Amino acid sequence: MRLAQKVAIVTGAGSGFGEGIAERFAREGARVVVNDIHADNGERVAEAIRRAGGQACFVKADVSDGEEVKALLDSTLAAFGSLDIVVNNAGISHRNQSMLTVAEDEFDRVYRVNVKSLYWSAQHMVPYFKTRGAGVFVNIASTAGVRPRPGLVWYNGTKGAAIVTSKAMAVELAPFGIRVNVINPVAGETPLLATFMGEDTPEMRAKFIGSIPLGRLSQPADIANAALFLASEEAAFITGACLEVDGGRCV
Repeated sequence: MRLAQKVAIVTGAGSGFGEGIAERFAREGARVVVNDIHADNGERVAEAIRRAGGQACFVKADVSDGEEVKALLDSTLAAFGSLDIVVNNAGISHRNQSMLTVAEDEFDRVYRVNVKSLYWSAQHMVPYFKTRGAGVFVNIASTAGVRPRPGLVWYNGTKGAAIVTSKAMAVELAPFGIRVNVINPVAGETPLLATFMGEDTPEMRAKFIGSIPLGRLSQPADIANAALFLASEEAAFITGACLEVDGGRCV
């Protein structure tokens, strides 16, 4: 098993990409902390992992809140005794619309969840990783930070910030044995899809799929497989990398 005896936090793991990552990690031997703000979803995923023979617990926490992120780390250590991997997956978007019609409070919320969460993750997890001389961050950004789509201006900006922040973290944390990598998914079959498109219609799906050379949306399993590689020892010499899992969208 590629993550045997490892402990991983996966944020936003109650659905979508996070759910796929949590389940994949558990199948590879990781003890998984399923984090989400929606308790019903998070408990469902953790229970599914346990029913399949894996080890998992659910911890409710808002990743945009520093005290809650600290509590997430404390709960992880209480449950499993250590931490090896953090997958910063939780993210939100404003609806596809003119950049001028996104309300200020929605703008702030998108930046808090998508960018400030990385700050809080670093503030609380990096000191712990430094004491161990090792640690892995896998940050889920987006092709929106590389090849932006219209109507998602402020969301695009958060993902561009996440990419640059992750690269800078990788350089600063490398002397401490801490790796930081990024995955950039293309639009996928997740609860955020309708938000990205503005409306989930056959016409809008065809438009989005038409921009992807391999001819389909991403699936949670696609992102989970990439995250597994970057979190594993197979990627021990990889840090600061951005892996587009996008069916050729960014070529």
